[in-house]
Amino acid sequence: MKTLSHLLFISLFSITLSGCEGQNKSVTKERGTLSQDFDKSPPFYYKMPSELSEEDISPAWNNDGEQILLTGTVYESDGRTPAANVILYYYQTDARGVYSTKQDEPRNMPKNKLGQTHGHIRGWVKTNTEGAYSIYTVKPGTYPSRDEPAHIHLNVKEPDIETPYYIDDFVFDNDPMLTTKKRNALENRGGSGVIRFVEKDSLKIGERTIILGLNVPDYPKQSKRKTNSGKQVGEHVSSFTPYHAFGQDKGTKTCPICKYGWYHGILFFVGNNPDWEAIKKWLVFLDSESIKRNEYLKSYFVYGNSKNFDKEERINFLENLGKELKLKKIALTFVPSFSDKASDVYLNEINQNASNTFIVYRRSNIIGKYQDLNPTQENFDIIKALLDNESEYFKLSKPKN
Repeated sequence: MKTLSHLLFISLFSITLSGCEGQNKSVTKERGTLSQDFDKSPPFYYKMPSELSEEDISPAWNNDGEQILLTGTVYESDGRTPAANVILYYYQTDARGVYSTKQDEPRNMPKNKLGQTHGHIRGWVKTNTEGAYSIYTVKPGTYPSRDEPAHIHLNVKEPDIETPYYIDDFVFDNDPMLTTKKRNALENRGGSGVIRFVEKDSLKIGERTIILGLNVPDYPKQSKRKTNSGKQVGEHVSSFTPYHAFGQDKGTKTCPICKYGWYHGILFFVGNNPDWEAIKKWLVFLDSESIKRNEYLKSYFVYGNSKNFDKEERINFLENLGKELKLKKIALTFVPSFSDKASDVYLNEINQNASNTFIVYRRSNIIGKYQDLNPTQENFDIIKALLDNESEYFKLSKPKN
């Protein structure tokens, strides 16, 4: 396990930088002094070590509290290219929900003149060549005021953008304070920060994909992003209730995300321009992968052709299609259109006129998005590789020290 080197305090000249998050905040690069007001000048660089690793053990790791590992991959704004040398700065409360200070902790931040502090549970990671990061810490407590869900703050510094910017906090899916109202108010800056834990060797592991600049106002490289159909990699796929014409939930309106959202899922959307020969090839491929992977993959065909919609005709058509192809595991579903609000499918932002849209998700997080994909062996292999990459971060475990 790599750990942060001893802290090196370097006094640098304080400079003011314009904020790329559109809030005109400045960031001081002086590492030995505190700003008068953290809201105006966040202490991103305060006591930052001279060398950083893709892994960090927070000062709270051996304190009282529930040990957790926050890990994942940072991607460039295209959602595909791993982003190396990105610095993530995090800070959090202790298990009591307090930004506690600790004078003998090298990272400790005392209170400034306004009484502000990030406390002593804070640190940095720097992504490796594969964009990976890992933070070993304890789960924070909710503020004593009980007005916010428990959370860990996160700021990003890209190597080619001068000013750091904040992204959505890490928050926790099972937190009773994370109400529907709170979830709907999340900005999804950098993608969703909602963590769903899995457990390995008594360690709770939470995965988060971060997309640089996603939903960040005035992001300098925003023009490079092309959004045509579907939400972005790193965001949560939205729950919706299509009608199931063929498959295990036939005759019901069942939410794919709510019922089968834990392992891998694939949503195969087709709208107003169906190519049935191509669709059949995709359905056979997805069905075979679902059979092979059993409970670890659930696939759905979501037909949303808005032309001449008739519910009974669509049920009969999809049921006959499933029988023709002898499908066993994939679900054939439909909605009146991809703008339909009764089913909430509109929340997934699918382009009605795209020939197809594939959303691949894991624990509700979108890990792959493809549009207008032809049923070739090369594209089948792309989907397989994405599904095979499930267990990479489960190779991680508790640090030795």
